[in-house]
Amino acid sequence: MQLHNNVTEFILLGLTQDPFRKKVIFVACLLFYLEILLGNLLILVTIKTSQALGSPMYFFLFHLSLSDTCFCTSIAPRMIVDALLKKATISFSECIIQVFSFHFFGCLEIFILILMAIDRYVAICKPLHYMTIMNRRVCTVLVAVAWVGSCVHSLTQIFLALSLPFCGPNVIDHYFCDLQPLLKLACADTYVINLLLVSNSGAICSVSFVMLMFSYVIILHSLRNYSAEGKKKALSTCISHIIVVILFFVPCIFIYTRPATTFPVDKMIAVFYTIGTPLLNPLIYTLRNAEVKNAMRNLWRKTLVSYDKR
Repeated sequence: MQLHNNVTEFILLGLTQDPFRKKVIFVACLLFYLEILLGNLLILVTIKTSQALGSPMYFFLFHLSLSDTCFCTSIAPRMIVDALLKKATISFSECIIQVFSFHFFGCLEIFILILMAIDRYVAICKPLHYMTIMNRRVCTVLVAVAWVGSCVHSLTQIFLALSLPFCGPNVIDHYFCDLQPLLKLACADTYVINLLLVSNSGAICSVSFVMLMFSYVIILHSLRNYSAEGKKKALSTCISHIIVVILFFVPCIFIYTRPATTFPVDKMIAVFYTIGTPLLNPLIYTLRNAEVKNAMRNLWRKTLVSYDKR
């Protein structure tokens, strides 16, 4: 820890230094963040209050919306505020906290997506045993394992970050703290740290993506035995999940499976999984899901009735 005393704060360059573009980013990110909060909050409240959404799929969707909200909140508020500042700075401690929260909720989202794929596999390939296999106790244990696994991953990232000595430049060419841009500022050989980073974050992203895509191939292949109506419903759900998986994992794999080099385009690609995926998830899981839409309508009616009684 003594090596870190030379650098007490970092300067974040953000997406751009152009004053007009920074104002555009401020307005766009503020609107997107509010939509993310409202959309995911609506999903959380709907699932929690609706008896019709008591299946394991919606139990996992609840935790996906929760992780989406926290994941985006670890990045977006500071990004919005920094867009108004001429010089955006972040203390060393805040930077480490951001690395932890970003990787914790990002990894949690990956694990929840895997659990949702497992749920769909059991529901479609073993429908008669679905409620026995995916009972409430099993789902709760699986989600608890996901939270613990995410914590372990994040602590590993923190260990790697704290092992880096910073004694010179403190300008991060990014809009949030992450290990890749921090590696460029370290005044030591970061080859081993980068290998550990690729074997940790890179492996989690790549292996999870391959597992998910393979599982959905099996699921889609199994749909051939379904009736036209059942096939349409199952296909709609699976396509929604596949869209989320591709939008989240492809940018992550591009960022976290490379050697210790950064490109200007990295910042724009990072926007896809830090803001884009949390923004699209509520739309994908509500607009393509009749059960969620019906539950939201019922919630809206109950709210209006209770309001009228007052």
